[in-house]
Amino acid sequence: MKIGFLYNHDALHQVSHTAPVIAALAADPRADVTVLTSSEAQAARVRDLIGAEAAARVTFVALDIGRVARLLDIGLRWIAPFRRVAVLRDNLAEFAKLDALVVPETTSLMLRDRFGLSDLSYIWIPHGAGDRSVGFRSVMKGFDLVLLSGAKVRDRMLAMGLITPANHAIVGYPKFETVDLSRRPRLFESDRPAIVYNPHFDPLLSSWFHWGEAVVDAIVARGDVDLVVAPHVMLFQRRIHASVEHRRIRWRGDVPSRWRGRDGLIVDPGSIRSIDMSYTLGADIYIGDVSSQIYEWIARPRPAIFLNPGRIDWQDDPSFAHWHLGEVVDDLDGLGPAIDRALSAPHSYDAAQRPAFAQTFDRTDQPAAVRAAQAILDRGRSLVRFRTDP
Repeated sequence: MKIGFLYNHDALHQVSHTAPVIAALAADPRADVTVLTSSEAQAARVRDLIGAEAAARVTFVALDIGRVARLLDIGLRWIAPFRRVAVLRDNLAEFAKLDALVVPETTSLMLRDRFGLSDLSYIWIPHGAGDRSVGFRSVMKGFDLVLLSGAKVRDRMLAMGLITPANHAIVGYPKFETVDLSRRPRLFESDRPAIVYNPHFDPLLSSWFHWGEAVVDAIVARGDVDLVVAPHVMLFQRRIHASVEHRRIRWRGDVPSRWRGRDGLIVDPGSIRSIDMSYTLGADIYIGDVSSQIYEWIARPRPAIFLNPGRIDWQDDPSFAHWHLGEVVDDLDGLGPAIDRALSAPHSYDAAQRPAFAQTFDRTDQPAAVRAAQAILDRGRSLVRFRTDP
């Protein structure tokens, strides 16, 4: 079976969600694996995660786009994912060689829906296990096989008719196999508690566009904690953030110069440390909004604070289920007291976080990557086609 793994994104955060499955498949003689990447950085990241032995057993294909598309991308890359679509359109011959394509995102369905590649089976392993509504859209009905991290996501997708009992499998969370969850990276030289602020890029839901600078200034001014500002890696990939779903556009400004060189402050616009769980494993308090990283954070229960500058009515909304795992701040003046409570009573939400983690990530003695590889090979070319109109 010829199985392709596609990495076609501006950043590297999606790679670790599917790369471990490459290594598992590379060890099985039934699988002929091709890794398709649209940047040298993606290929290097895959090689680093799967190791030299597995890398030697798979074929790497570098995808490129035409000259006109490259010129257009120069002007459009800060606004829209033009290059991603061009990569799909300009490399149809490579995709046509495959029996199945494994992806961590949904844009790749354009290969079939817009560019006519209908003989290829499409397999989706979501890059994260969060609650945002964007992760539960009708486009997901187009996948032939969906491999999920646990019961939480499965149950919601089934209830919404996005998957069927026949076209999905729970396999766990392959990304966890790329990190040591017991590791406690030292983020600062001091012994002060460390906070990680992890705002999303969503132009409607992100706290960054409303409160970001004020949040950082307030925490730095305290002097009793250290702070890592580690937003979703896409926040600083673009100047303009637009949401078709929410019909909202936001402009992202530069990092204020006053933050540079400040003691006890790290601002990471998107390094490897922002995607390899260094900050979520090393910090003591999480502050965020709607990022799925909260579920990686609660691998070890600790305080979490969620910022709600838009005064969203969230309590009964499944898209904000994670806000039940910590304190929600509706007014910026409430941030300081919330941090004080997190410092004085760090175990207040442990009882909510532990079952939420178990529901989100199905963990067994068998590695998630092996479970995913087995699911792909077991379905083979008889993958169930599940397509209904939205």
